[in-house]
Amino acid sequence: MTSVANTSRPAVPLPWLIICCGCLIAALTFGPRSAMGFFQLPMLTEKGWDRTTFGLAMAIQNLAWGFGTPVFGALADRYGTWRVLALSGAMYCAGLVVMALAPTPGVFYLSGGVLVGLGVAAGSFGIVLAAFARNVPAERRSFVFGLGTAAGSAGMFVFAPLGQGLISAFGWHDSLFVMGAMMLVIPLLAIPLRGNSSSGSAAKEAFYRQTAGEALREALGHRSYLLLTSGFFVCGFQVAFITAHFPAYIGDLGIDARYAVIALALIGFFNIIGSFAAGIIGQRWSKPWFLSLIYLARSVLVTGFLLLPQTPASVIVFAILMGLLWLSTVPPTNGLVAIMFGTRHLGMLGGIVFFSHQIGSFLGVWLGGYLYDRFGSYDPVWWLGVALGLFAALVHLPIAEKPVERPALTPAA
Repeated sequence: MTSVANTSRPAVPLPWLIICCGCLIAALTFGPRSAMGFFQLPMLTEKGWDRTTFGLAMAIQNLAWGFGTPVFGALADRYGTWRVLALSGAMYCAGLVVMALAPTPGVFYLSGGVLVGLGVAAGSFGIVLAAFARNVPAERRSFVFGLGTAAGSAGMFVFAPLGQGLISAFGWHDSLFVMGAMMLVIPLLAIPLRGNSSSGSAAKEAFYRQTAGEALREALGHRSYLLLTSGFFVCGFQVAFITAHFPAYIGDLGIDARYAVIALALIGFFNIIGSFAAGIIGQRWSKPWFLSLIYLARSVLVTGFLLLPQTPASVIVFAILMGLLWLSTVPPTNGLVAIMFGTRHLGMLGGIVFFSHQIGSFLGVWLGGYLYDRFGSYDPVWWLGVALGLFAALVHLPIAEKPVERPALTPAA
């Protein structure tokens, strides 16, 4: 006999105001940092700095983003999402403005590196998606995670041509001022997302009493969580290297600079499609196997791009295909964390996975500049990314897509 009890349950309407405002925040926070590559050459030309300097600043930015995400996630879980998002707008704006005025590499590292990185962290996917998870039924979370990730992709699609257009029209200094002013809209958009881990529809679900420390110890002792965390490191390495160095790489090939703008815009546009599709696919297919296929496809794509003749046409094809794979890892990765541990400490636990992503980002961006200055080529970092993609494809296969067993804990009253 087959039970049909669950099929008769009416669908819960989605909280569209929360989703729309969260998507706009994701687009705003992801936008300017994805356009940083366009500032590299004009900034270094005026300042007389080398690519290692720019690469280190962007690497620090990614590391601060990663370090800050679990911290701000834990703060949002406890004190409320709106407060953390408001802080994000203030720090992001300050970082961009001071970056425009930076007289020395040290100030550049603190502003464009630390401040912007912390601003992105406080308004990152982990904060927004945790707010979504608290207000959306479990069976629809993968879908809304795809929407939120697609919105971040839309930010990249918009800010790639916008950033280059602002630089061409007003210079790189004033472009950073304009982008900084845009970040002050975030606290207003964040108002509907107020609430913490004890609010929202998820608060009605059964959960176990855990302190943040207990949740952290449980996660760090869980094999599937550790495998997921190590695999997400590779995602960060690959996408951060391309974001920061692809415009310069295109210039080194002798291809017109406008193709770098087109390429990053195409990555952003097709990232929207890929992220949204990933949310739907992750609701139907095995998330670990899906992630494994994404990383394998990235390695195959980069190998083909490097071995085949590199022309404007191949740059465009590469951008389209890479865009489909770009942030398609985010919905299934966050979905797996929510499945394993629930939503009570999702901001913190998802943030730790993302910290691993940003350690990879740090190395991808920094090694890109360092090895270029040392060998005069980006090829070593491209091939390292291929090898890491194969590693990530393998480590996702053993991940168990099921809740962690908690026999020693008592359900909350």
